[in-house]
Amino acid sequence: MSFFEEKNPEMDRYLEAHASSESEILKKLRRETYQKTTQPHMISGYQQGRLLTIISQMLQPKSILEIGTFTGYATLCLASGLAKDGKITTLDVNEDLAYLPKKYFESSEYANQIDFKLQDAKEFLKETDEFFDLIFVDADKENYAEYFRLIKPHTKSGTVILFDNVLWYGKVLEENPKLKSTQSIQELNDLASKDEDFENLILPLRDGVNFLRRK
Repeated sequence: MSFFEEKNPEMDRYLEAHASSESEILKKLRRETYQKTTQPHMISGYQQGRLLTIISQMLQPKSILEIGTFTGYATLCLASGLAKDGKITTLDVNEDLAYLPKKYFESSEYANQIDFKLQDAKEFLKETDEFFDLIFVDADKENYAEYFRLIKPHTKSGTVILFDNVLWYGKVLEENPKLKSTQSIQELNDLASKDEDFENLILPLRDGVNFLRRK
């Protein structure tokens, strides 16, 4: 949920009304996510989807990594900017929900470019020798700092990394957080701002997106 969605829904509706429209497949996927999942708020929001689409279309990446597929909304947004010979690898561990993103991936125009894996992201990052042009992380907040450490060796100059939920509903302002997830997100934000190999900015979009670029 976004700040405006909770505090000023009129502004949230204004922001959505003045952004580019969704494709039909994204509309159907968003609707089915709310109909068939118990935590539909986990979907990348409409506004965030526009951000992912625009960034991907600007970069035209050959290789994208997504950690946290959920129902595949963000995956399709990211895939829209792939180079013709590009590929997006998207990782999740929820076998019970896998049928939903698979259905939409197979019916999309990017079916041959999406590699959906039911695999732990930490294991994948330790095993792969791939380098990625664009990386989106939106899963398992307790491991955000560890993901950053594991992702870095798979980046190159110009690689863009996006971490979602980095404001964590304001909990990042807590001085001595008890939740491991809050601690890890705080650590990630510190690492991102201090790592001289990257330049970054936290965008206050929805629940916060840490936007990094490898120098």
